[in-house]
Amino acid sequence: MTTEPSRARPGLRVEIRPMRRGDVVQVLGIERRSHATPWSESMFVSELGRRDGIALIAIDQGQAVGYVMVARQVEVWHVLNVAVHPERRGEGIGESLMTAVFDIGDRRDHRGYTLEVRVSNAQAIRLYRRLGFADHGVRPRYYSDNGEDALIMWRLGHPGEA
Repeated sequence: MTTEPSRARPGLRVEIRPMRRGDVVQVLGIERRSHATPWSESMFVSELGRRDGIALIAIDQGQAVGYVMVARQVEVWHVLNVAVHPERRGEGIGESLMTAVFDIGDRRDHRGYTLEVRVSNAQAIRLYRRLGFADHGVRPRYYSDNGEDALIMWRLGHPGEA
């Protein structure tokens, strides 16, 4: 699908492609290292079965280094789950994944993209704001592991309309 160079190591290329069922084992490894309440294998498989979703994986030298799962809900793309391997954060992999989501999602009419992010996840919030997302409220006690609030963010319309 898309190949983007990594920012951290010149010459390193990360392949962004659709996630397949066979990728789930590697994705689960990243998921478990990234989230306090990780998705189960069946949750990933269920989302992969969606007709109207986007599931992408970032691959470097045959290994998964990040992924994103997005579901279309009526006229809105909802970013459900995104993570980059902890040892690879800050290299531009998450940004490359999200940019690929926009490339695919913007081919269809839509009102925008939305997501929830932990209020304590400053690195992710900075990335989303840089990508055109804006704060649109808080979901109190959204995260079941510790009761942390979630920041609701929206990126409206197509690029330039946020």
